[in-house]
Amino acid sequence: MQTPTGSEEPTSTGRVKSFVSNMGPSWVAGAIAAGPATMGSLITAGGAFGYELFWIVVLSAVAGAFAQYLAMRLGLLTERGIVGVVTDQLGDTWAWLLVLDVVVAAGAAQLLIMKTVAGVSATVTGIDSRLWGVVWAGVLAAGLATRGYRFLEVAAKVLVGGVVVAFVASLFVVPIDPTAAVGGLVPSLPSGSALVAAGILGGAVHITLITMHSYTMRARGWTVADSDLATFDVVASMLVAFGTYSVAIYLVTASVLTSGDLSTVEAAQALGPLAGPFAKSLFLVGLLGAAVSTLGANTIVPPFLLADKLGWETSVEDDRYRGLLVVAALLSAPGAFIGGPVLSQLALVLAIGTVGTPFAIAVVLYLLNSSAVPESNSPLANLAGLALLLVSGTLAANFVREQVAAGIGPLSGAILIFAVVLGLGTVGMFGKFIRREGAPA
Repeated sequence: MQTPTGSEEPTSTGRVKSFVSNMGPSWVAGAIAAGPATMGSLITAGGAFGYELFWIVVLSAVAGAFAQYLAMRLGLLTERGIVGVVTDQLGDTWAWLLVLDVVVAAGAAQLLIMKTVAGVSATVTGIDSRLWGVVWAGVLAAGLATRGYRFLEVAAKVLVGGVVVAFVASLFVVPIDPTAAVGGLVPSLPSGSALVAAGILGGAVHITLITMHSYTMRARGWTVADSDLATFDVVASMLVAFGTYSVAIYLVTASVLTSGDLSTVEAAQALGPLAGPFAKSLFLVGLLGAAVSTLGANTIVPPFLLADKLGWETSVEDDRYRGLLVVAALLSAPGAFIGGPVLSQLALVLAIGTVGTPFAIAVVLYLLNSSAVPESNSPLANLAGLALLLVSGTLAANFVREQVAAGIGPLSGAILIFAVVLGLGTVGMFGKFIRREGAPA
């Protein structure tokens, strides 16, 4: 942040305190990342493979922070929402493709997140989960319609902070094997672990997190002058808070659970007889906080992109945008009525989001090396971005191949079409970049 004219340069301690008090946008992304889908993948990995996938848990926090850094940089350099920039640089077709990508990924996730929120609320209170679905949808609609982004940001910081504290506290009541945990930092993929590893990484590097960041920074009025604050925000939320959240859950489940076939609620209940009632309570409290924060943060993503594409303001001062928020919130209520095992459903939704993520990464990399920004990406940032694209693309391809191998039905067929369209879009993005770079100045 800029130092006011005539004032003394702040000390390092004062600068950090200022950053801590002003951070926020990346915590909204962190609220989505630290959600029940990621938790489900961590529980499955820890219960089924013990400490062997600890390395992918650590890698996911680093990769997630870097993806948010790229999105942050694009938002600061353009000072616009990503859809508007895509429209100017690539055209309407590409912009609508990005909007469709986000609406499908975030919309599918919203229903399962509500199912988790309602299920945990029912477990804690004994009241029917379907009633909780209606109640939470109403609370969400009222909060977002009246307070908008600021309401969400404050809630995200409080809830994510509380969730991290709850799961870190659980480390002190569950026996951890430090030697085995350190051994898990050596990269390996035991048989049958590829999909769950993809789920862990996909929870941190996701299309909703990447595309929403330019809008949350606009809501705060951040510009290039706030680059240091924005970077601190990303590191604190994604690398530190989300990383701690992931590590704590993974170590707890890897140390105690012996099955990866448990839902998030079942995992919490299993901790009671295995590690004591306090461990169960901490896990349930953490799960509820994570689910509620994710529900709110995920709700605003489709309205952000739709409003930007339609030329509306992305704040509650615009009644049209306010209406989008209310509709998105209320449409989450049916999630509480979905039957079936939530863990496998969450994994599927996370994987669907993973299919849409490579296209979003390609869009960001294209824009960061275009006339949309006054300063192009460094070669090192581009190289790291391409590595991130390769990893996410490989995970998406493996998921689609697995779906097709199991037989093409209505769901797998829809996933295949979604993947093909976005895959062609990603390849087309690179084709446009090569043609642009090869064109005479």
